[in-house]
Amino acid sequence: MSGTAPRMLAVWVPDWPVLAHARAQRLAEGAPVALIEKGEVLACSAAARADGVRRGLRVREAQSRCPELAVLPYDAALDARAFEPVLAGLEQALPGVHPVRPGAVAVRARGPARYYGGEKAAALSIAGVVREHRIADVRAGVADGLFAAQLAARAGSPANPVVVVPAGAAGDFLAPLPVTVLEDPELVNLLPRLGIRALGEFAALGTAEVAARFGPAGARLHALAGGRDPRTATPRIPPRDVEALVDFEPPLEGVDQVAFGIRVAADDLVTGLLGQKLVATAVRVELVGDRGEASERVWLHPRSFSATEVVDRVRWQLQGATRPTGSRGGSRDAVEGGELRSPVVRVRVTPEAVDPVGRHESGLWGSGPDERVHSGLSRVQGMIGHRGVLTAAPAGGRMPGDRQSITPWGDRPVAARDRRSPWPGALPDPAPATVYELPREVMVEDAQGRPVAVDDRGMLSAPPAELVSPTGARRPLTSWAGPWPLEERWWDPEHARRASRFQVVDATGEAWLLVQDDGGWWAEGRYD
Repeated sequence: MSGTAPRMLAVWVPDWPVLAHARAQRLAEGAPVALIEKGEVLACSAAARADGVRRGLRVREAQSRCPELAVLPYDAALDARAFEPVLAGLEQALPGVHPVRPGAVAVRARGPARYYGGEKAAALSIAGVVREHRIADVRAGVADGLFAAQLAARAGSPANPVVVVPAGAAGDFLAPLPVTVLEDPELVNLLPRLGIRALGEFAALGTAEVAARFGPAGARLHALAGGRDPRTATPRIPPRDVEALVDFEPPLEGVDQVAFGIRVAADDLVTGLLGQKLVATAVRVELVGDRGEASERVWLHPRSFSATEVVDRVRWQLQGATRPTGSRGGSRDAVEGGELRSPVVRVRVTPEAVDPVGRHESGLWGSGPDERVHSGLSRVQGMIGHRGVLTAAPAGGRMPGDRQSITPWGDRPVAARDRRSPWPGALPDPAPATVYELPREVMVEDAQGRPVAVDDRGMLSAPPAELVSPTGARRPLTSWAGPWPLEERWWDPEHARRASRFQVVDATGEAWLLVQDDGGWWAEGRYD
């Protein structure tokens, strides 16, 4: 079994997100802290756990258990940014560091074990590098495969911070652990109902049967449960202090002047990365005004940035961030990117993401139309504001309008609600072809012309007979189905939603999705 899983060394900082956010807010060490995401506790400190706070609790319940609880919104960017100095320190100490997530890293155990004289000595030494960053509790684990090594690190304690699983014994180590460590909500909910509660019981199932029942994702998790994890460390490629920094004295007001002044530095930036056999796929542009105000934004590229394209991004960002004197600047771009009201004194461009140059060689017939499309949309965005050009991606939800995630062009998509997760109460396919951004107010009347109502038990006052628009136009209904009740966030009065949904067909053959709530009747979409 060990032949299919390389020896891995994992390092884990318990409660890292809590530690990072508490330090950012300058909270006292040991204070009860909880990080909140979507109204629930995502992570909490040891002091909060001692008072009964647990992951998944609603905010009010967590505060009732611990009145002194400091409630902070979870910020993934802050989480990653705070861990960056730790990663940099590890990369200086040893090569091949693989960031798993903020607060957790891994590396192949063979090299460090030879250098430090054993796997445990290597784990203690690497944990010591992490402790240099004022982190007292650091755990480490060594095992066959990344999955087992991470769980070995979590099995440690302050008294015994390093757990080494002997070679070939990963399956035995994993066997008694609960299936919840697989972190797959669908499988974790299903396996206990089948009588399978431990990884060993899941690993004992036949590989072919698991693949047939649970598909490729289930087969992969089945292999992990049995200690068969072929994944190895994939180190990131950090840029080596390459940036374009230009200070202007006197400050410059003209966009073209700033763009011309940054050209040489942009060329040096791209050339410096090429000297390291790297290219930038994302750059961060920072503009600083004479009064201290700043505009900052990360620009992405479908392939890699050339010097001319870096200058273009500086130009576009400056055009979007500059407002005439006396303007109110009501655009959202002023909030997200920053607004400049004085001449520019500094421009800094730093690589945000880099890749090996070999992955971005131009094809035989050039780079194709993707770059032209990306450049054109980025140019338009620079003119009309950061949120002037948006892209949509499918997401999970119960209503058609919820099933999309909107992201400004060029930004990394925000993690959307999983479409594959079960959504009790969601309407079955097909979805309406036309979904109104703002639901349209309508009226539904019965055969006597009286408004149709739905009581608390979901019973109709009378069968729907006519659909009436705000202008008074009437559409007789030939068929209808419903109601399908929808009740969300009943525990939160501010965000609670209770409604009934209907599908109706009018005399012209058009089908509609209607919603009835406390505000009346609404047309959410149309089945074209």
